[in-house]
Amino acid sequence: MSAKTIAVLDASELKDGNMKEVDFEDGKVLLYRLDDKVHATSAWCTHYGAPLAKGVLTADGRVTWYFFIRRFHVEALITEGIMLACFNVCTGDIEEAPALMSLHTFKTEVKDGKIHVTAVPADTQKKNLARQPKLVSTGANSTGKGVVIVGGGPGAFHAVETLREVGYPGPINILTKEEYPPIDRTKLSKALTTDPNSILLRTAADLKIKYGTNVRVGTEVTSIDTEKKTVTIGNNEETIPYDGLILATGSIPRKLPVEGADLENVYTFRGIDDAKRVDTSAQEGKRVVFIGSSFIALELIVCLSKRKLASIDVVGMEEFPLENVLGKAVGAGLKKHFENMGVKFHMSTKVDKIVARDDDPKLAKEVIVNGEPLACDFVVMAVGARPATDFLKGSGIELEADGGIRVDRYLRVRTGRDTKLVFAIGDIAHYPLPTGEEVRIEHWNVAANMGRAVGAIMCGNPWPYTKIPVFWSALGQQLRYTGLGLKWDDIKIVGDPDSLKFIAYYIKKSKIVAVASMQNDPVVSKAAELFRLGIMPVADYVISGEV
Repeated sequence: MSAKTIAVLDASELKDGNMKEVDFEDGKVLLYRLDDKVHATSAWCTHYGAPLAKGVLTADGRVTWYFFIRRFHVEALITEGIMLACFNVCTGDIEEAPALMSLHTFKTEVKDGKIHVTAVPADTQKKNLARQPKLVSTGANSTGKGVVIVGGGPGAFHAVETLREVGYPGPINILTKEEYPPIDRTKLSKALTTDPNSILLRTAADLKIKYGTNVRVGTEVTSIDTEKKTVTIGNNEETIPYDGLILATGSIPRKLPVEGADLENVYTFRGIDDAKRVDTSAQEGKRVVFIGSSFIALELIVCLSKRKLASIDVVGMEEFPLENVLGKAVGAGLKKHFENMGVKFHMSTKVDKIVARDDDPKLAKEVIVNGEPLACDFVVMAVGARPATDFLKGSGIELEADGGIRVDRYLRVRTGRDTKLVFAIGDIAHYPLPTGEEVRIEHWNVAANMGRAVGAIMCGNPWPYTKIPVFWSALGQQLRYTGLGLKWDDIKIVGDPDSLKFIAYYIKKSKIVAVASMQNDPVVSKAAELFRLGIMPVADYVISGEV
């Protein structure tokens, strides 16, 4: 189909720094004005198809978008999650995860007081909202040792895509213990998805044919030799050489060292099999005890709250859920909200033991908390996770006390021998923020953005990783959070946490170091951009409404 040129808007209607969605025959385009230049892209985010016009445009040409979607599941309205995506309005390229495809861009011209857009009409329709990846190389007929990626999460996929977009010509191998290619893991706790095929980031066939990448599922890496530059699979079953190595193994859920923790109906939550176990157990009339009041626990409770369970109990060590991350006031508001859903909390306490059934000693019947029994048909332990790095012992890569790996600003492993071309990303990486603070963050979006960064760095683009962490969580209302990784000493709240409608400013020495919100979009999106640009105003001015 040939392109058409259409006058879509009076030029006077689009002011500098603004964007506007306009019609283009049966489709739509999104216009942006930056100084005296007008840009145009497809109008919908490529991740879930939401309108980009509801996002935030920055002076350096980024459009950032927050949105949450919902779907029906049995009788419950389930929030699948909010997603942040960021694109370059000049090129349409992905700036930040989780988007998997770039935007179409269209030629613009201002003539006779009108903005004219030239586009193929089909590319302006929602069904064709994304352009195909600009893969400089597909790895066809590639030779050499290539890149080996250990782990099959979002970081692995985004690294592959960026490697090929930048032009890496060599072989790429993904080695993952999971039985499926990289998936959108956020949908496990936020929507209790149990079919991996419905949430694949790319199929194994696509990765093989389009990206020249071999995905080996169900494959456990047992050791690495950084001197010989080899990866060993299984019990010395196979050794794979590499030129470059990306460690992206993620986390292993923790279990409390209490009696009964290993009973068959005491679950942790990480992958598809865990989602299947919880989904199967959470039938009408059943009783569940959550040990831990973490994000994972609360997201799962949202999923289960409409299933007519007989009881949902939560045991937590803090006074309020998520208190250490969000503060007491926000935690108290969340606690009240979940109590209104019928959830019973047992906070500032700990588990004594888990007791087995008399008729079946393999299954738990109750959790003992401060000597009092909580009846259960199944238990979910959501007490955090540890880096999946046990296989690196003896590899020459030094591990931190928590099992993580220290990396530099370019995500290269800092400790150990012969690690110049060894990178660690995602849950396992202790990395420096632009503030100098060193953090390890267990979040899907951080891993994905690190994968994109490493793909470029390995191909000779020496830009340090400077992304500002942004999190989201489906907790009845949508929680957004962005921060600099600094421990705050004060919190100022605008709004009412009890009604889950607020903005929380986390402050250290009069400076805002983090922002969280519910029902106040796009505050966190704007805050993340201010952090990125280093121009976050002083706390008093922001909170007083003077800026």
